[in-house]
Amino acid sequence: GCGACVVLISKYNPATDEVTEHSASSCLTLVGSLNHCSVTTSEGIGNTRHGYHPVQQRLAGFHASQCGFCTPGMCMSIFSALVKADKPDGPAPPTGFSKLTCSEAEHAVSGNLCRCTGYRPILDTCKSFAADVDLEDLGLNSFWKKGTDRADVGKLPEYSSGAVCTFPEFLKSEIKGQMNDIPAAIAGQDGWYHPKSIEELHSLFDSNWFDENSVKIVASNTGAGVYKDQDLYDKYIDIQGIPELSVIDRSSKGLEIGAAVSISKVIEVFSDGTPVFTKIAGHLSKVASPFVRNTATVGGNVIMAQRLQFPSDIATVLLAAGSTVTVQTASKMLRLTMEEFLEQPPCDAKTILLSIFVPDWGSDNVIFETSRASPRPFGNAVSFVNSAFLARTSGQLVIEDICLAFGAYGVDHATRARKVEEFLKGKSVSAAVILEAVQLLKDVISPSEGTTHPEYRVSLAVSFLFSFLSSLGNNLNEPANAIAPNGSCANGPEKHGTVGSDDLPVRSRQELVFSDEYKPVGKPITKAGAELQASGEAVYVDDIPAPKDCIYGAFIYSTHPHAHIKGVNFRPSLASEKVIGVITAKDIPAGGKNVGAGINMLGTEALFGDPVSEFAGQNIGI
Repeated sequence: GCGACVVLISKYNPATDEVTEHSASSCLTLVGSLNHCSVTTSEGIGNTRHGYHPVQQRLAGFHASQCGFCTPGMCMSIFSALVKADKPDGPAPPTGFSKLTCSEAEHAVSGNLCRCTGYRPILDTCKSFAADVDLEDLGLNSFWKKGTDRADVGKLPEYSSGAVCTFPEFLKSEIKGQMNDIPAAIAGQDGWYHPKSIEELHSLFDSNWFDENSVKIVASNTGAGVYKDQDLYDKYIDIQGIPELSVIDRSSKGLEIGAAVSISKVIEVFSDGTPVFTKIAGHLSKVASPFVRNTATVGGNVIMAQRLQFPSDIATVLLAAGSTVTVQTASKMLRLTMEEFLEQPPCDAKTILLSIFVPDWGSDNVIFETSRASPRPFGNAVSFVNSAFLARTSGQLVIEDICLAFGAYGVDHATRARKVEEFLKGKSVSAAVILEAVQLLKDVISPSEGTTHPEYRVSLAVSFLFSFLSSLGNNLNEPANAIAPNGSCANGPEKHGTVGSDDLPVRSRQELVFSDEYKPVGKPITKAGAELQASGEAVYVDDIPAPKDCIYGAFIYSTHPHAHIKGVNFRPSLASEKVIGVITAKDIPAGGKNVGAGINMLGTEALFGDPVSEFAGQNIGI
């Protein structure tokens, strides 16, 4: 989720001679999935040996790095946005700029977390590439003296698109040479299997070695960022190569999307559609972050919601849109509504979600609204509550049919507020109707015990419904756009530009006071090593190779307070077989003391709880 390890992954299609690129989080990307791909890192676009890239130079010049740990990821997110924007089609941008807009430039790093520099100088770097930027608005930098010199693109490190080759020619030749080779069936070298059909997948399921505890079924593996692998896996089954899972079929009835289609691709497909589809695309663009959406699949998200109670936004939105799913079990193929699918017992490992169908609701008398509240507005954060409402109205704004879906408020999966729906059907919205609906909803939205901020979540759900119903009212004042988080899709002139166009641009102001009293202290001098950090060549502790026969240690924490420690046992797993030994208080040599920390006037704290753990979370061993 932090974005510090973002890289650019490029794929080549020998049939069309086209290269496609996308950013991805390398800590979630399995090496087995990169066959015939080219990977470009921050060091690959510029380094000390061959010179730095303009992105790296501008990050340094705008003082956009401090500790530098997140900077290579920032660098690659900006670079991938430039690569995506500067495709050959369309008019050329002004010299020195890219085809990026300021809004797109800001969103380029929306998934990258920085904990020390602050985002203003990072956003200044992003915006310096945008064709519609006013360079005078950019903050303090080492390219021109703010307030006295004229801001000019000629003073910035020169940028020209296509300067970095993301897919080398030798690799293209190698792939072309292998085009006529007959592909291996389901080759399992190094435990990596890639079936090319549902039948091949089922033959793997029926193999005597298949065990869901040691075999992982993956499309992109991004779920590992949410649910850390509980154990090591010795075999992987990659389902990306199954054609049925990558289908995109648009018809007059609606849109069928394969379960292995990436969320980014789904956003692209839905953006060019009816108001309902456009609103779905807008909401999905706030799920995860750009480099996760590029590989994460829509089916994986829905399966996590069904099997692991993941607080999914996608499941909620698809539920309200009346979606159906096609599921392949060990014995038969099923077609279920999204509601039926979510309410089933958790799927087993051999159940595969094939596709999701979203009906086309048209735009006549249909109003669709989605909302979410989360710690970070541009996504990259799980919602406190999400909602999606779809209403069909008659000419007099009488509600003929309505679906109210809520999720992530402390329940197993997204649910419909059936009582409220039944109450609203056939009614014209008035203040009294809204009040009654809100009272009913308070009884329906009931976070389970242990959910954090339960009252806040209920109040959010109520406010989402209030905003939606207010927009349907005949004689009620229309709520300001600020109240309806994603704008509203009422029947009327559509104002949908690009997804997220209604997001306000990030604005900031910087006040500077210059003095020569302590010169050169206080001067905007580029930090030594900033470019080294941006290229990823700066060496941190984790970059230092481990010495030979290095052993890794991890604390074992007590799960109970005031408990007698009888011993430490590991559950049988591949990971536990790697444990060499356990050190506890009993291993402290004679004459040694069980002391972890000494605090002046407060005494000492034990390194290991012994023989009683004083609190939950106390170290009891290594």
